Amino acid sequence: MKLGLHISNFTWPEGAPRLGPVLADIASSADEAGFERISVTDHLWQIGVIGPREWDMLEAYTALGFVAAHTKNAKLLTLVTGVVYRDPGLLAKAVTTLDVLSGGRAILGIGAAWNEEESRGLGLLFPPTKERFERLEEALRICKQMFAGDETAFHGTHYKLDRLLNNPQPLARPHLPILVGGGGEKKTLRLVAQYADACNLFPGPEVQHKLDVLKRHCDDVGRDYDEIQKTVLYNFDLGEKNERVGEIIEGLRRLHGMGFEVGHGGLRNAWDTKQFEVFASEIVPAAEGF
Repeated sequence: MKLGLHISNFTWPEGAPRLGPVLADIASSADEAGFERISVTDHLWQIGVIGPREWDMLEAYTALGFVAAHTKNAKLLTLVTGVVYRDPGLLAKAVTTLDVLSGGRAILGIGAAWNEEESRGLGLLFPPTKERFERLEEALRICKQMFAGDETAFHGTHYKLDRLLNNPQPLARPHLPILVGGGGEKKTLRLVAQYADACNLFPGPEVQHKLDVLKRHCDDVGRDYDEIQKTVLYNFDLGEKNERVGEIIEGLRRLHGMGFEVGHGGLRNAWDTKQFEVFASEIVPAAEGF
């Protein structure tokens, strides 16, 4: 099983003047410790489950470009991009740029978006739920077409693109992967089955049910369920004295037994990079042995 580090809190000791160097230390330490991927949140204000909206927040793709320069191996993604934050032609270009400059390490993480307050506050598009999912499906089709080098015009309900030119093409092989985040059973998991290379789910009591729903959607659209990489959010809180290491390993083992290939989550006080020594020596080797 692989591990992913999710960075969603940028309010660290010493504040904005040291935010760049601290992020560089976190990213390089996670990369060296064996984390298979590093993600950032795609928000412009902090979200309530993390802290006050006024806390520090970085724009996602600028931050990922910075992270790319301070890592060598980790794959890079948002968890996940709100589809209405960027028109899909621009989004595909941004992710392709990240992929090319990182040597083929980008993943497109995308979802239907949910933060109406943030969107209204900054004047971003935030249509009703039905339209956001329609836009998500069109964006998935556009991005897949652009990643494949197909310049044919796309005229959908919400997006009209006359020429899907995207040079240079992504370096990722066999293609730049797409992860659709969320566990909505009627729409989100259907889009995973139809368009995505990976999903990302919450590890609650219904997670096995979500996997079963995804499998049914795969059967409905003629997709091989095993082709889709299953990733799951996970809490990497080591405890005050690393007392939760065994609990983390056993939790990852249980999720791996359900079919999850990547445990992906945040680390409390990630700016304390000594924690990554524990991952390198204990957690990463254990997870890779599942």
